[in-house]
Amino acid sequence: MKALTLFLFFLFSHEIHARSYVIFSLAQDLPMGFENEVVRKNYYVNLGTAQGVNKDSVLDVFRIVSVQNPYDNKKRVNYKVKIGELKVIHSSPDAAIAMVHAYEKEDAPVFELNQFMIGDHVAINVD
Repeated sequence: MKALTLFLFFLFSHEIHARSYVIFSLAQDLPMGFENEVVRKNYYVNLGTAQGVNKDSVLDVFRIVSVQNPYDNKKRVNYKVKIGELKVIHSSPDAAIAMVHAYEKEDAPVFELNQFMIGDHVAINVD
């Protein structure tokens, strides 16, 4: 019986572990230096139709900020902060292409880079 339980655990273990969804690549227009020029960017995420993401879906974008506390034995504190939203313009089974929908401007902490970047976490917006 233990062997059967162990076998079933390993067989279905891929469904037990949560997967992290992130921006894995980006592409942008080449800035030409014109006045009032809008540089468009596409963000590639590893969420797709298999996870319920379709065209016009909105994704929340989070950044993990890690800070070391020198007063508490140099303990590291991690914050998951929402920095904005992406809107999906194309979706395939395991990936999607999205564009900026909104940036969090009010009540947002200061970041080294105030734009979305590779490695930022994404989640489906359920509002």
